[in-house]
Amino acid sequence: MTDFTVAAVFSNNCVLQRNKNISIFGTAESNSDIVVTLSTKNDELATNSSKAINGRWLVQLPPQVAQQDCKLKITCENKTIEFTNIAIGEVWLAGGQSNMEFELQNCTEAAEELNNPEVNPNVRFYYTNKIGWKDDAFYEAEKNTCWQTWDSEWKKSWSAVGYFFGKQLSQDLDVTVGIIGCNWGGTSASAWMRKEYLEVDSELKTYLDEQEEATKGKSIQQQLDEYDAYVKANDEWQEKCNELYRTVPGIEWDEIQQRIGPTLWPGPKSCKNPYRPTGLYDCMLSRILPYTLNGFIWYQGESDDHKPAMYYKLFSRMIDNWRTDWQDNSLPFIFVQLPAHRYKQDKDFKHWCFIREAQEKVHRTIKNAWMTCALDLGQYNDIHPKAKRTLGQRMAKIALSKVYEVSSNTAISPILAYSIAQNDCCTKNGKMILTFENAEQGFEVRADEEEFNYYKQMEENQNNTVPADFTGFEVAGTDGNYYPAKFTLGDGVSAPKNTIVLCSEKVASPVFARYAWFNYGPVTIFCKNGLPLAPFRTSSNDSAAASEHAAIQQIMEV
Repeated sequence: MTDFTVAAVFSNNCVLQRNKNISIFGTAESNSDIVVTLSTKNDELATNSSKAINGRWLVQLPPQVAQQDCKLKITCENKTIEFTNIAIGEVWLAGGQSNMEFELQNCTEAAEELNNPEVNPNVRFYYTNKIGWKDDAFYEAEKNTCWQTWDSEWKKSWSAVGYFFGKQLSQDLDVTVGIIGCNWGGTSASAWMRKEYLEVDSELKTYLDEQEEATKGKSIQQQLDEYDAYVKANDEWQEKCNELYRTVPGIEWDEIQQRIGPTLWPGPKSCKNPYRPTGLYDCMLSRILPYTLNGFIWYQGESDDHKPAMYYKLFSRMIDNWRTDWQDNSLPFIFVQLPAHRYKQDKDFKHWCFIREAQEKVHRTIKNAWMTCALDLGQYNDIHPKAKRTLGQRMAKIALSKVYEVSSNTAISPILAYSIAQNDCCTKNGKMILTFENAEQGFEVRADEEEFNYYKQMEENQNNTVPADFTGFEVAGTDGNYYPAKFTLGDGVSAPKNTIVLCSEKVASPVFARYAWFNYGPVTIFCKNGLPLAPFRTSSNDSAAASEHAAIQQIMEV
């Protein structure tokens, strides 16, 4: 017999999506009658019923306007479950890996948000049960999940990006905003997808094949035992690592491993490892489907940098997967383009350049998928930039402009539209004329000396010298060899404001051009509305390729 339950994502304080059919769901014995009623203190707003089929039930209520202090009553035969203090407003899912998971208490703006009694963001948060294997402990823990209001002591653990996104939406839309946290540090997009979306493509299937090869011949119990042993050993290792970070300020990752041994993360490939393909789709995302929401925000890509050439395919398939499962192929998807990042001891592998390029391609080719450029928001020698407010606000401004259409301000960074190579008969020196979308106000140059100095230090560590004429822009001829380029910003008189002209004395006839083609470096070109120019190259036929990827470091420093 299947017990009557309401999905764990429903609780007191939950936020239901306004102006859409509201899906309420759970489990019950097949053929049981389920009745759902939504009401205020004084009035019934809606009621509907259905029967449980194959142990599951789903009831849809008609769309409601934004309001507060509602009650949800679900009845199955002679048993009733009630939830109170329900808000009807806007609901978004915050997905991805550690930079979306990064907690409010750890961000630069934490004290200002958490310790200021005047802050009342009208944001609520639900964190999907974060266990990567369905055992008794999983289901017991899931029962204890619930929606949290700003009064909760656990607000400090909310996603910082999700919080600032929700806070901005609430201020501008004057509604309660609910954020569903569904993220896990260090995860590939393949962990968040159904198997069918990976196995239909030979390249994407490699994620499944690698898992299958690593677990071949091992029983489920053997895999569970191996992973449990890893968790115990890794906890001990991590405790030693944290102690070194506390007692030896500035200690380098390589030295940590010399002192206490190599990192054990991410552990053995097994059916219990949360990083396995499809694992978190099954243990997290599917547990909240089909909760009615208005869109997704997403920050991920770092953990797929070992296969950058296939990231466009992987990411776009994941979006299709999620939209299909929510039965809405136009659900908004607002995602972060990876910021500048590089550990100071690493080479510039340039693999993040290709991840960023794939992310821009998703922006260009997939309906209602919008990219938030974060190139300027990276942090030296740290994969987790601690300042999160600006990023959350940028994502919110895209939602306000593109989803809610309440703002006419350009919310998308300048992106290359097209380029024209032009030879100058007088000087016998060619140039590249670049034209950009979202740059009608024109460009400006901002000094970025600190990051430039870091960039030069990192290159010096690799016995490389940064050219004296470095600008971030480069051009190349037919041989594909790039050289620093001089640039001229369009002034609206001699050239349109949304153009930039490049040239180099070392390249007589430019064929290719690119900007910010590095994992980490100075970011100096901004639109006059404050948004950074997105990195680009004019052609994927320039023979550029990513080398090996950076060594794994710990997911979070404690």
